[in-house]
Amino acid sequence: MKRILFSVATVVAMAATPALAADMRAPALKAPPMGPVMSWTGCYLSGGGGYGMWDQDVTSLASNVRTDNDVTNGGRGWFGTVGGGCDLQVSGSWVVGIFADYDFSDIDGNASVPLSGVAYSGNEKMRSAWSVGGRIGYLITPSVLTYFSGGFTEARFGAVNLAITSGTTPAYTIGSHSYSGWFLGGGYEYNLGWLPGLFWKTEYRFAQYETDNLPLTVYGTGAATTLSVDSRKYSQTIRSELVWRFNWGR
Repeated sequence: MKRILFSVATVVAMAATPALAADMRAPALKAPPMGPVMSWTGCYLSGGGGYGMWDQDVTSLASNVRTDNDVTNGGRGWFGTVGGGCDLQVSGSWVVGIFADYDFSDIDGNASVPLSGVAYSGNEKMRSAWSVGGRIGYLITPSVLTYFSGGFTEARFGAVNLAITSGTTPAYTIGSHSYSGWFLGGGYEYNLGWLPGLFWKTEYRFAQYETDNLPLTVYGTGAATTLSVDSRKYSQTIRSELVWRFNWGR
């Protein structure tokens, strides 16, 4: 009898083994959660500063007739800048965008103007400039963008008081004036990684302005004269800025 019972128990145990094995499967492994996808699409604000220089070609005129040889002069100095824009990441590694910025500056130089063979000179400053334009760039890594930029710009220069010898009473004044033109630039921008959305941008920019005719007036009285100058200005700047991207990492 005992042998019969033992045999029955053995058969039952063997029959139950596959069912128990099926119920004891190893739990499925889950993939770790993915981090946020970093996209350059979005808007930003920026601020910083840099070093700039301006140059000009000057032609002296009397009654709109050229009187002397052209001269070239310019200025050098520092400036601050603020701006903002929006970008769109397209086709994987390409980024296109629009932007605007404003430079407040005190880029100082000397304006030399020959009048009937006599050299007059005076201090001239680039006071400010603003630009609007676009850029196109390529991501060499997900966090580093290289780009080219271009667009419209306008620069404001202060009045110039012209004297024969520095420190003497000026004879003529050229009024303050805004020059319009275009710019081209190139630079890079990268993720600092200190805070989400904090970037650093560095850009070189060249601007060329239209030639404008500027009348000379008598210093002190503002009386009109028949004298004027044609001024064609250029500028070059190197700017570095902190950039805050609103949607980085969201």
